Amino acid sequence: MPRRNSSENLDRFIPNRSAMDFDFAHYMLTGGKVEKETLGTYSPSKHLYRKHLAEILNMNRTRILAFKNKPPPAANTTHDPFSPPPHTKPAKRRRHISQSPDRTLDAPEVVDDFYLNLLDWSSSNVIAVALGNSVYLWNAFDGSTYELLSVDDDIGPVTSVKWAADGKYLAVGLNNSHVQLWDTSSIRLLRTLQGGHRLRVSSLDWNSHILTSGGMDSTIYNNDVRVRAHIVSTYRGHTQEVCGLQWCSSGQQLASGGNDNLLHIWSLSMASSSSSSNSSNQWLHRLDRHTSAVKALSWCPFQRNLLASGGGIGDQCIKLWNTNTGACLNSVNTGSQVCSLLWNTNERELLSGHGFNDNQLTLWKYPSMVRIAELHGHTSRVLSMAKSPDGCNVASVAGDETLRLWSVFGTTQIGKAVTEKKQEPFSNVPRIR
Repeated sequence: MPRRNSSENLDRFIPNRSAMDFDFAHYMLTGGKVEKETLGTYSPSKHLYRKHLAEILNMNRTRILAFKNKPPPAANTTHDPFSPPPHTKPAKRRRHISQSPDRTLDAPEVVDDFYLNLLDWSSSNVIAVALGNSVYLWNAFDGSTYELLSVDDDIGPVTSVKWAADGKYLAVGLNNSHVQLWDTSSIRLLRTLQGGHRLRVSSLDWNSHILTSGGMDSTIYNNDVRVRAHIVSTYRGHTQEVCGLQWCSSGQQLASGGNDNLLHIWSLSMASSSSSSNSSNQWLHRLDRHTSAVKALSWCPFQRNLLASGGGIGDQCIKLWNTNTGACLNSVNTGSQVCSLLWNTNERELLSGHGFNDNQLTLWKYPSMVRIAELHGHTSRVLSMAKSPDGCNVASVAGDETLRLWSVFGTTQIGKAVTEKKQEPFSNVPRIR
């Protein structure tokens, strides 16, 4: 039989002298017994202290003889026994949230109408705001402002605005039921969509080349802006004005809210191809838990199929929905009209814009829905909110004829890089103010 290595050639009946602590063995043979006999004279607190000290100094061993080698010491494991555990993560630094706006701009003649959507922020960092019969563009890079369009009284006022994903094209809904498409780089009207809605167009959203519009006539149209016959499908289910529209990030589900207190979830594949009023189609979910108009809608950016909705003055609730099952996951009474909702893309937070009586912006922690902060400044209800392309800042427009910018969602390295970029998308247009 081959002979084993000497370092492994140990006998379980013969102690290994190199692995033994003779000082400790001597103590246990001479002094340990005397100490055990006097333990009864110690108080309970003294006894607990000595036990804890023995554990720290490794004196609670019972074996004197050793029959195998000590294991090799682990690398970089020595630390002060009274210090915190070495793997303890440092506490996350709490983000400072300013309670006042970074900037306040005038928004004269803004229509104080809860059901309209008058504000949007493009991927090219330009804010579009509808003021009466006009639409103005504010460049967030250099602070310049330009008038994009102005319509006559028989057409206006402007009732909704929505940027396309490329940040170049803007859809504008009008009081006369038409929708205009504008190229903002050349300040040129590309086309006018008509023949569908019979009343004002109060909500818009893009899904690639499809522009979805909702109106006071309770109908939702999908418009393919590339073709002459632009109405390619229709959603019918609301009985009153459609004041909220938003596609999810995948483009497969559409959420719509109406003045009939209903929230519908639609599938892209289930839209009716007919524009006839007799055509019918089935929604994925018809949700009737709100008790007032549903305008505020926002799809969660970090959790699929999670939708937040907000109710009007008679409801005042934020509800969270699983759009796969139609289940209401949570409902929070905010105490005031919910006019707008935005998810934070950098943290698990939700921002809500409110009406009477505080007209505030409220930041909520998800999923606990605990209030983190309240931002005050508006003196009338918040009509609409929009988020900057870097996800850090929020613009709000209110019935007090002001547009305010808030640093509410923190900062990111990507965001800082974006704001350092300078560009002038409207250099060929005369500046009006």
